[in-house]
Amino acid sequence: MKKIPNLLSGYRLATLPLLVFLIYVGNQHLFAIFFCINLVTDILDGYIARRFDAATPLGARLDSLADLGSYIAALYAISQFYWQDIAPFSVWFFAFLGVFVLSQLTSLIKFKTFPSLHLYSFKVSGYAQGIFLFILFIYQFIPALFIVAMTFGIVACMEETITLLYLKEMKSNVKSIFSLHRK
Repeated sequence: MKKIPNLLSGYRLATLPLLVFLIYVGNQHLFAIFFCINLVTDILDGYIARRFDAATPLGARLDSLADLGSYIAALYAISQFYWQDIAPFSVWFFAFLGVFVLSQLTSLIKFKTFPSLHLYSFKVSGYAQGIFLFILFIYQFIPALFIVAMTFGIVACMEETITLLYLKEMKSNVKSIFSLHRK
């Protein structure tokens, strides 16, 4: 049971080339199926790791890399399949993308690695964005849901950037910026 979360994250990483290929060839239907499977495995790996005390530093890194890969695949799919729907709301999209890139660059510059903080705000943001992407890829674009997902993402990325600036060394599973002040 202890290896299952890492295997699920590994699966998400292994399917990234397939997702990119499906987008490239324009197979929106198969992309949606595999991406939605990845969303479910993302939820399962975290749940299993916590429930069965199977969380490891390697697992946290794999999960974070798989999350980054999912973001890349989702952004590519949006640009290829859904941009005409999102374009009128692009200020939200680019605001999120800007603070997301800022948090990644902050971590790369300061710690020479991608972040794996697993903040609560990122979990909430991940669920909001996952729900949005699931509905987008399976059903249709819903503007209000998009704005909610982007707002949660912006707040989470801002907290991540501030937390990264505050930390002296990279940590995993920080939970929130407020948890740092209690120590």
